[in-house]
Amino acid sequence: MARKLKTYQTSLGFFDLAIAAPSMKAALEAWGADSNLFHQGAAKETDDPDVIAAAMKKPGVVLKRPVGSDGSFSEHAELPTDLGGGGRPTKAAPKSKSPVAKKSASRPVDKAAERKAALAYEREERRRAQERAREEAARQKERERRQQTVDKAQAALDKAEQEHAKRAVAIQAEVEALEKRSETEDARWDKEREQLEAALQRARG
Repeated sequence: MARKLKTYQTSLGFFDLAIAAPSMKAALEAWGADSNLFHQGAAKETDDPDVIAAAMKKPGVVLKRPVGSDGSFSEHAELPTDLGGGGRPTKAAPKSKSPVAKKSASRPVDKAAERKAALAYEREERRRAQERAREEAARQKERERRQQTVDKAQAALDKAEQEHAKRAVAIQAEVEALEKRSETEDARWDKEREQLEAALQRARG
């Protein structure tokens, strides 16, 4: 059964944010908040009928408007025009605990509209989950592609090192063989020179 939606509102950065969601936790997740803004008094369940109406038209979608303004919420909002003025972005006011004020601002309950909004929220949640899954699959594919590139480069390096080692061993063997030949030649020459020098001495007589 579809869960009943409530409308929540906060201010983050340059924008006021609003969303129709089944719980504060769901709103925080959709806003991408890394702390509990409700406990901090920076977020609230709104009873503004205009905000509720806008959020219920797009359940589960984060709506925006320039921070501090009283304009309508939309999926794509322009940045505030007065960014260098005196007022800094303020946190959303804590939720009013006055049941009288809330009752006077609320609209008659439309069960059919509530069910429709709740189902739309669930569709939006599924869409977001599918989008996150696609993004994660793309990231995983990129990680695998990068790892394949790394593995290929490592394999090429390993093969080149092995080839170099084989050539170095062969060269060392050739060097040792040449040294042995050189020693053999030196010994042969020493012996021949001694014989020739002896013959020369005899000739000189």
